[in-house]
Amino acid sequence: MTGSTQARHTLVRAIAAEALGSLMLFATVIGSGIMAETLAGGNRAVALLGNTLSTGAMLYVLVTLFAPVSGALFNPAVTLVFRALRVIGTRAALWHVAAQLAGGIAGVWVAHLMFGQDLLQVSTRVRAGGGQWAGEFVATFGLVLTILGTLRHRPSAVPATVALYITGAYWFTSSTSFANPAITIARAFSNTFAGIAPRYVPGFIAAQLAGAMAAVLAARLLFPPSDSNEEFAS
Repeated sequence: MTGSTQARHTLVRAIAAEALGSLMLFATVIGSGIMAETLAGGNRAVALLGNTLSTGAMLYVLVTLFAPVSGALFNPAVTLVFRALRVIGTRAALWHVAAQLAGGIAGVWVAHLMFGQDLLQVSTRVRAGGGQWAGEFVATFGLVLTILGTLRHRPSAVPATVALYITGAYWFTSSTSFANPAITIARAFSNTFAGIAPRYVPGFIAAQLAGAMAAVLAARLLFPPSDSNEEFAS
C-alpha cells in the first residue's frame, strides 16, 4: 500500500468514526431527553438529570472507542481548534465537520424513530438571551480547555475528563451546555426536550466559537507550546 493510499484509508476511517460517533452521541442526547421527559412526570429537574447522566456516560464510551481512529472530536468547535493548532489539516477538518453534521442529524432521526415520533421536526423551544449565550461561551471554553489541558498532562484521562466536564456543565451553565455547533444545528430538528428553535441557533454557535478560541488563548498561556504540537494529538 502506497503512502497516499494509506493516508486516504486513514482519512476515510476517521470520517466514518466521526459520523458514527456523532450519530450515537446525538441520538443519546435526543433519545434520553425524550425518555427522561416521559418518565419524569413533569419534574424538569429529574428529566434533566436523566438526560445528563446518559449523555455523560455515552461520551465516555465514544471518546474511548473512537479516539484512536479519528480523535473522537464529534464537535466542529473542537475540530476548528485542532486545525488552528495544526494537529489536523484543512481538508481533514472540513471532512470531519461534514461527518459530524451529517451523522448528528441522522442520530436525531434515529432517536425519533425509536420513540415513534415524526422523523422530520422543527423545534419551537425558546433558548434566547445574553445569559444563554454566556452559558454557551463558558461551556465551550471549559470543554476545550479541559481537552487541551488533559491532552498535555494526562492523555489517557481524556474520555473521563470530557464526560465529567459535560456532566457538570449540564447543570452549572444556564444553557445546559450544548458546547457544540453540530449538535446545536441537529437539536433544531427535534421538537423535544433537548431541542432549540432554529432562530436561536446562530447566537449559540457564535458564543461557542468565541468560547473555543478563548480557550486556545488560555491554553497557550497556561500550557505553553513546546517545539511541536504533537502533545495535542489524540
